[in-house]
Order: sequence, then C-alpha cells, then structure tokens
Amino acid sequence: MSYEAVGFNYMAEDQEMEDFDNEFEDENYGRDGGELGLDEYDMLTRVTDTSAAQARKGKDIQGIPWDRLSITREKYRMTRLEQYRNYENVPSSGESMDKECKPMQKGGNYFEFFHNTRLVKPTILHFQLRNLIWATSKHDVYLLSNYSVMHWSSLTGNLTEILNFSGHIAPNEKHPGSLLEGFLQTQISTLAVKENFLVAGGFQGELTCKRLDKQGVSFCTRTTYDDNAITNAIEIYDSLRGGIHFMASNNDCGIREYDMEKFQLMNHFRFPWPVNHTSMSPDHRIITVVGDHTDGLLVDSQSGKTVATVAGHLDYSFASAWHPDGRSFATGNQDKTCRVWDIRKLSSPIAILKGNLGAARSIRFSSDGQFMVVAEPADFVHVYSTKSDYQKRQEIDFFGEISGVSLSPDDESMYIGIWDRTYASLLQYNKKHTYGYLDSFL
Repeated sequence: MSYEAVGFNYMAEDQEMEDFDNEFEDENYGRDGGELGLDEYDMLTRVTDTSAAQARKGKDIQGIPWDRLSITREKYRMTRLEQYRNYENVPSSGESMDKECKPMQKGGNYFEFFHNTRLVKPTILHFQLRNLIWATSKHDVYLLSNYSVMHWSSLTGNLTEILNFSGHIAPNEKHPGSLLEGFLQTQISTLAVKENFLVAGGFQGELTCKRLDKQGVSFCTRTTYDDNAITNAIEIYDSLRGGIHFMASNNDCGIREYDMEKFQLMNHFRFPWPVNHTSMSPDHRIITVVGDHTDGLLVDSQSGKTVATVAGHLDYSFASAWHPDGRSFATGNQDKTCRVWDIRKLSSPIAILKGNLGAARSIRFSSDGQFMVVAEPADFVHVYSTKSDYQKRQEIDFFGEISGVSLSPDDESMYIGIWDRTYASLLQYNKKHTYGYLDSFL
C-alpha cells in the first residue's frame, strides 16, 4: 500500500462519519469507520439480530428502523452512491473506469440471507486492508474485533476470544528465528485462518502464528525492521514441497514464505514496489503479486522470477485470487474494477467488473469454481457466476464498511463483516439449493 496514505493518517479508526445530518459534509476520503449515524440514542437498544424469517416479513436485514427515520432507504442509498469518495492513489482512476465500463447485469440469486448477528463486531485498522473475516467451516468464523481475534460459532451462538493483542503475546514453543520475548500491544493489520492454522500480521512487520488446537502461540517474528513494514496480506496454502506454508506480503517490497511446521523462512522475494496481496495458484507453481503499481505480476513460486505481467488497471491493486481450475485469476484494484485474466492469453482481461462505490478490496472464488465474490470497501458484495462468463451477478446491498468476506470451504455459507459504530455485525448468507432450508435447522 502507499506509505504516504499511512503517513497522512488514513487509518480506518480516524475515518469516522459525522452524525446523520452532516455526515456527507465530511471531507475525508471514503467512509471508512463510518456509521450510519442514527442519532436517536434509544435506537441502540432496539437494534437486534435479524433472522431469515424476519427478513422475509420485511424487517431490514441490519435492523435499521427506516420507518422511524427522516430518510428512506432508497434515498439514503442514492446519497451514498453520490457522496461516497473512493480512495485513489492515482487521481481520477475510478472516474475513468466509471466512464469506460458499466456494471454487469444484476439478477443472479445464488446465496440467500440467513442471519445477521449483532453480537459480533468486526473492526478494521487500516482502510485499504479488508481480509479480516475467515470461515473454516459453514459454522466457524474467525475475525478481528479491536485488539482481539475472535471465534464465532453460528451453530452455538458463542463468541470466544482466541488471542488478545492488547497486552503481551509471546510464543510457548522454541523455533529458530522466533522472538521469544514476543510483542506488546500489536496493531493487527491483516489475518489469515485456514484449517488448523491462524496467522496475524501487524503494522510493524509482526507475524504471530497459532495452532488452533493448541494453547498459546507457536511462533512470533518481525519480518523486517524497515520503517515501512506493514504486513498487508497473508495467505496459507499447501506447498509444492509438501506441508502447509504461508506467505506474507509486506510494504517493504517483499514477500516471505514460511513453513508451518517449524516456522522457518523458506523464500524471500523482493519487488520494485510495496506488495499489497499475493495468491498461490492451485498447482502451487505461480504466485500472483499485486501492489503499489498498475501492473500485476505472475511469479515463479520457486525462483521468485517474474514470468508474466498483466497490464490494464489504472491504480494500485489490493486483492487477487485464483480460480480452482488454475487457468484464470482475478485482480482487484482501486480503479473500482476487478479484472479476470486467462493465463493462456494475458494481453487483455476476459472480464472487467466494475463496482458501485469503490475499490475491489477482497476477492474469493468458491471452492467448486462456480462463483467469484468481490467485496467493495463498503455497502456492496458482488457474487459473479463463472458459468455465465461473469456476465451475471448477485448484488448484496447493505450499509457499512466491509471488514472482510469469506466463503466456507464447502461453499455452503458466506460471511460478511460489517464495521459500523451503531450497526456493526456479521452477515451470514447460505448457498441456495433447489430444496429450501427450514429456518429452524442449521
């Protein structure tokens, strides 16, 4: 990410909206950390969870009492679309794409609303980094809430703290290169959870690794002592060499690969610009690398050499993902587009998918390859049908900053984290089938 953006305190926690009446006069970029801003104090106590049955009867999925407000949902949506200011590193990149392409047609209906949980309050520390929601099963979700990594079970309705970074975190295992003294008050910038492993990255290049079936922390390290050290993204994956590895993308222009058995540094590749996101191809041979540059790179996972470049984005990219077939991948950019590329013909994308409000900050393919999920910074998550060549999409529409989006490994559940001072919550959508689920069953 742009170090300049951090230097000017474009932190999410500094981007609070004003109250409902004057929120649109805010001169900050975006609406990060913004609240819907309902100023009646007693509404806080009225906002409750929303079930699928209640939503079918007309209740707002977020519990927003539009009938008691001075503005309709439609009018507020129109105002948000007009006034939301997308953050750009390259001036007018989003405006240029607005003129160049239109959103794909709506009408897809692939996931249906199931539940909105107000007990869960996801938060974001940096407005450009939105990979803070991870589902390890259709019932188990991990997320960041202030200084804590939390676990939510939609099956039991229990919210449990897994790690609290507000105090002292130190490893209880000894591994070469591990900082046995640990960290104090780590500001978590990014998170990844897969199967039995959790890795949290910090603003000073910190990495904290935990096995979910063991007490305590297994490994702590600082990737770099560079002033520009933010850990921008983490990916956990099966390695070509065997075993589970993870890769950290950092603002010091490097990506680092670690194994998750002995937590040793396996590779350190350097690039000409800060790396904002990486993703490993399904055959583990190619890494997609995107960052503070308009181009994206395909890099050999063993040598770190660039094997191809993709060009066309107008701004910096913060998201990437591979289709499970290994033939196509997607990149998400601050020019408000997600572009899908075919590795057999990289000269131009096979699809340019434009958002409504802002950057494509998170991309997820379903494990069966049928869907691609793209999250904007706020208000919108788009589910594209790959079978329709991305020409059809389901638009999920709500209000609030998006802390992350995650599909469960079996694709049955999709979770969306909403950060808002009043309406923070976790949205759950379930995959639609030809048969209907009864709401009383999970």
